Amino acid sequence: MQRKEFLQLSSLGFLGLCSCGISNVNDSRKPLAIQLYTVRHSIQKNLELTFEQLAKLGFTGFEIYGYNGKFFRKTANEFKAILDNNGLKVISSHHRTGMTDSEDGTLLKNWEKTLDDLNFIGAKYAVCSYLPEAERTFESYEKLPEILENAGRISIQNGIQLAYHNHDFEFLKMDGENTFYDFILKNTSSDLVKMELDLYWISKADLDPLIYFEKHPGRFPLWHVKDMKSGTKEFSEIGNGTIDFKRIFRAKEKAGLKHWFVEQDSSDKDIFESVLMSRNYINDNAFFKT
Repeated sequence: MQRKEFLQLSSLGFLGLCSCGISNVNDSRKPLAIQLYTVRHSIQKNLELTFEQLAKLGFTGFEIYGYNGKFFRKTANEFKAILDNNGLKVISSHHRTGMTDSEDGTLLKNWEKTLDDLNFIGAKYAVCSYLPEAERTFESYEKLPEILENAGRISIQNGIQLAYHNHDFEFLKMDGENTFYDFILKNTSSDLVKMELDLYWISKADLDPLIYFEKHPGRFPLWHVKDMKSGTKEFSEIGNGTIDFKRIFRAKEKAGLKHWFVEQDSSDKDIFESVLMSRNYINDNAFFKT
């Protein structure tokens, strides 16, 4: 794909950049970070140009996904060179358990090799990202704490912190009283297994993040920050939805927040236009500068 063709695919994002002024996108007191799943379709077309575009938008921290022995079909050396050339840093990486996946890069398969590669590119966190439907059973949940603890122990030994990322299905009741999420929290070590709290999914489940921060202080060093439309509860640009981020960010110290990532799983616009809208809202609201 030629550069001209790629730019045309994301013209809305670049038009927004021009209207706002590229020279001002790095005014934030702390660099912005994004979960790359947000721009997965662009990455499939051209990884390097996607990274260039995100850097121009002011995003210099990444949470990655899809490692299977390579990073987006790049070796660790190739991927690190791309990051370095654009002044970018990987903070965290998403991985599955391996209970039903056969690829490398899961908690149960070649985990130490995965950690070696994450260390090489400079990542500090590895996150259990998602349980496919086949793993959302009582039997799988009963196995999950041990899988997380073992992976977390190996991760700590290799200088990386393990965490668990939620969707909304973890907030279903497991035994009439406790949710699956509560079960994970109660049956894993707070040192070995931290939590990456997705503010959209917990809000969609009609639960309050601050209650969890009070019950488990310091256990939520990573957040996904994305908004939810009124009524439909679909994904929305940050600031265009119903989530009270100001209230949540006031509790960041209790939560133990270290890093947070912009994410939007899907959009009714060009995704780079949505990312730009979120970025502008973040830059306009001081409580995000953490």
